[in-house]
Amino acid sequence: MKLSAIDNIREDNVRELDTIDEKLLETIADLHGIPQGAYNIRKNGDLLSRMSSANIEIASKQDKPGIDVIVKPGTKNESVHIPVLVTASGMRDLVYNTFDIGEGADILIVAGCGIHNPGASVAQHDGIHEFIVRKGAHIRYVEKHYGQGEGTGGRILNPKTIITLEEGASAEIELVQIRGIDSTNRATEGRVGPGGKLIISERLLTHGAQRADSIITVELAGDDASAEVLARSVAQDRSKQVFKASLIGKARSRGHVACDSIIMDSAEIGSLPELHALHPEAELTHEAAIGKIAGDQLIKLMTMGLTEKEAVDTILTGFLS
Repeated sequence: MKLSAIDNIREDNVRELDTIDEKLLETIADLHGIPQGAYNIRKNGDLLSRMSSANIEIASKQDKPGIDVIVKPGTKNESVHIPVLVTASGMRDLVYNTFDIGEGADILIVAGCGIHNPGASVAQHDGIHEFIVRKGAHIRYVEKHYGQGEGTGGRILNPKTIITLEEGASAEIELVQIRGIDSTNRATEGRVGPGGKLIISERLLTHGAQRADSIITVELAGDDASAEVLARSVAQDRSKQVFKASLIGKARSRGHVACDSIIMDSAEIGSLPELHALHPEAELTHEAAIGKIAGDQLIKLMTMGLTEKEAVDTILTGFLS
């Protein structure tokens, strides 16, 4: 993909953000209104507003819903926001977004989806994000998911993230489910080239009768490639979670998986780390733990004046931060 001569061009449907939009944007992307720099805001399947910059071009795909984000080589200290809002009951949104990060670039990408379901029908967003991080480039990608609304319809989010790191490239991927998502099937795939480094951090909370399935697979394909998968989750009430993380060492490489979960009430959690060494110099390790909140932590906070609920909330906030 080639970057055209676009400089601060704004496209939008000139619709004002309502109070629900503003609340969702603040929660999933720490935004207070329209952001600065390059951005693309999608609402209920349509473009709400878009801005390209001199170094970051955002264009609609021609063959399917979604966008191409093209970052010039050497771009540094810039960001792009691409939040999605779903506020209509019965809406089923699907997007394919592709990011081509030029050689030597170093940028921040903030995504995320907020669902407000006011009705009895399902509101759903499925997002497929593919990242190609060119030689020597670096990205930090932050994706947050959140659901709310007084309706009885389900709030469903199914994200898929595909990351390819070329020689010497690196990426920090932060995937967060805050609360309010009734069902999610999360798939994350990474391929790390020579000298590349990939860090995937996932934090997830479920409550009520919610269900969350997460599968992370990372292939260490080049010499001196490395990867870390760090997952933390809390399952409350009757919710269910299954987490699977697989590291595949195909070259002289290093990888580590760490999964920690807090289980509460009548919840259920499955944690399944897997290591596959296909090269004699692949060094792969894992650790996993599931347990309840330690009683001495609760007592210590309650002796400081907190109620039991306040103490639990404080512990969970710290655990998932």
